[in-house]
Parts: sequence; C-alpha cells; structure tokens
Amino acid sequence: MTDVKVPSVGESITEVFLGAWLKQPGDAVAKDEPLVEVETDKATLEVPAPEAGVLGEILAEEGATAEVGQVIARIDETATAGAAPAADAPAEPTPAEPAPAASPPAEPAPEAPSAPAASEAPGAVMPAARRLLDEHGLDAAQVPASGPGGRLLKEDVQRYLDAQGSAPAGAPAGAAPAAQVRSEEAVPMSPLRRTIARRLVEAQQTAALLTTFNEVDMSAVMALRSEYKDAFEKRYGVRLGFMSFFVKAAIDALKTIPQLNAEIRDDAILYKDYYDVAVAVSTKKGLVTPVVRDAESLSFAEIESTIADFGVRAQANQLTPDELTGGTFTISNGGVFGSLLSTPIVNPPQSGVLGMHSIQRRPIAVGDEVVIRPMMYLALTYDHRIVDGREAVTFLKRIKDAVETPARLLIEV
Repeated sequence: MTDVKVPSVGESITEVFLGAWLKQPGDAVAKDEPLVEVETDKATLEVPAPEAGVLGEILAEEGATAEVGQVIARIDETATAGAAPAADAPAEPTPAEPAPAASPPAEPAPEAPSAPAASEAPGAVMPAARRLLDEHGLDAAQVPASGPGGRLLKEDVQRYLDAQGSAPAGAPAGAAPAAQVRSEEAVPMSPLRRTIARRLVEAQQTAALLTTFNEVDMSAVMALRSEYKDAFEKRYGVRLGFMSFFVKAAIDALKTIPQLNAEIRDDAILYKDYYDVAVAVSTKKGLVTPVVRDAESLSFAEIESTIADFGVRAQANQLTPDELTGGTFTISNGGVFGSLLSTPIVNPPQSGVLGMHSIQRRPIAVGDEVVIRPMMYLALTYDHRIVDGREAVTFLKRIKDAVETPARLLIEV
C-alpha cells in the first residue's frame, strides 16, 4: 500500500479542508491523476496519486480538516480495478474505519433514520439528498446521480422531483400537492471563505477606508480595440481586452502617487519600487486575486495572456498559493457582472483598490454639445491613514486621462 498524504501547499499553511473526492475505493488510478480537492485559506488545489494502482481506502471524508503530511487515503499498487466490495454486497469489516480527521465519530443523521437502500454504495448519498428521498418516499436507485464518484446530490433529487411533479410516492392522482417542505442545512465555511470574511472585516476595522469616484469615456479605447483586435489576437494568440489598458494606466498613476503602492508596517510607511498588480477573479468558491508580477515590465499582450491564464486556472482550481499573495495594488472589475457602481474594499496590507464597472452609453456634455458616449464609473477605495484625498483624486484623474487618451500610455506623459 502507498499512503496518500496531504502535501505542503505553501508557507505557514498547516492544515487543509477536504473537498470532493474525485475517485472512490475500488477505482483504478494512474500516477499523478487527481484524487481529491483540498482547500487552503488561499486556494483550492488537487492532490495527485503518488503511484498507479487502485484506491484502497479513504481515511478522511469530505468536509474534514487534515494536517499537512496526514495520510488521507491508501493506494494498492498490486490490485486491479473492481477489487473493492460490490456496492450491493455488505462490506467486509476492516480493522479500523477512522472518523474524519478533526471531526467527532459519525452518528446517524436524525433526519434520516432509515438504512440506505441495498443498491446504494456506502456514502453515495449526501445527507441533504437523503432527507429529500425520505420526505418523498423515494429509493436512491430511482434517481440519476451526478456528483463526484457517483454521489447523489440534493440537486439530483430535486431535478427528479421536478420532473415527476414533486408528488410524494403513493399520492393519489389529482391530489392537492403536499405543503412545501422548508429545510435548512448548515454547511461549514471553507478555509477560503473564512479567510475572505476575516480579511474583509479586518480591513474595515483596522484601516481608515474612503472611496472616491470618477467616470471615464471609453470611446478611444473601444475604437483602438475595434481597429486592432484581429491583428492583436492573430499575432499574440490572446484577445485584447480592457484590463491591460487599466493595468497600464494604474501603474502610470501609481508612479505618480506612490502612497497607493505602499503599505503601513508598524509605525513606518514601506514604499515599493515594483508593481505587482492583483486582479480579482471570481470562482464558484469565492473571489481570488492572483498577482501579475512586475507588471510594469510587461507588454499589453503579456498582461492579457497572464490574466487570461489566471481566469482559466482559477475555474479549474489550479492557482498556487504563491500566485495569490504579495500584490501591491488590486484591480477589480465588477462590470463583468453588470455592476454600475460599487465601493470595493482594500485587501490589507495594500493601501488601494480600483473598481471598474459596466460600460453604459449615456448622454454627456462635450463642450457645448450633448453627445452619447460609452461611459464607465471608476471607484478608488484607499486607506486614509496613508493616502490623502488630494492624492486619491489625482490618482483617479490620472487613470481617467490615460484611458481616454491611450496614446499617453505609449509615450509615458
């Protein structure tokens, strides 16, 4: 047997939260094939199989916490797939079936006193799904499962009920529908969500946050993109987006107002002569901010390529902890979700965050005329302990000028 251990996932991280098991006992696994998702307070990662073989047993269930180096499963290199007991046969007793790490011994859920149906694999029905099955008199074998490893999820049961009209088993035809079942389910916060919550509260409690606003006419940037987007994508293999313009404009503004690229450390202000720009990326498990390192030295294409790669790997839980730490300034684009205006929160120990928003065609005054232009609201939240209002307004105005006249970014004026 080969032990599967929780790997080291970053400096100062001592425990992880176990997510979905991607393989079940009896499944064949190849070397380096993902076995289980683990979450830290910074990212979600996949633990690969150290050797090829058959997954023999799982020692830590979903939702448990496990320490770095802890054995969470074992792989039998000599077995063949299917060697585990069949799902409808009673499992052979084993010397030890340890409870989930850092969790009390498992007890039957009070909402589901009945034993699992013979057709179920042990642990194949999630607790919320079991409650719905019992409430509607269903057998798990009736409902197609879509969860990892063939697990039956609450959503699977709900889809089945919707397709069947949601009537409990044995209800007479034409009977009035049963009263809606109201239920609650307590789900432990993941380390990532706990960290997001802690840091947001910390920012509100320890920094003097203030937000200033401006708006920018996107006409010039949109015209530039329209003219060169095909040639840009053909040459560099990546789309020309808005983010590269705003990253470049932010760096230009940070050079003008260095306080927004600095941080307070004890009783000193630490100024930085490098620009590691964190870009907010939304995932199913929360907001993460991978960092574009040394962004001041990157071209438009390199910035776009880096951000596109972050977006793809964030959705696949492939960002590393090192990629999520150390930013000096953050840019968040709520406009992709339709946000018209917001007040972003600074990510400590940074001193500022720029919020982009959706582009809307609005009437504005240009000289003595009213014209329709594609406009975007910008928001800068800053730490008033280190940045004064004059500097904040100057910073945001500098970004507005650079985006409205993008040639300034090329000649650096």
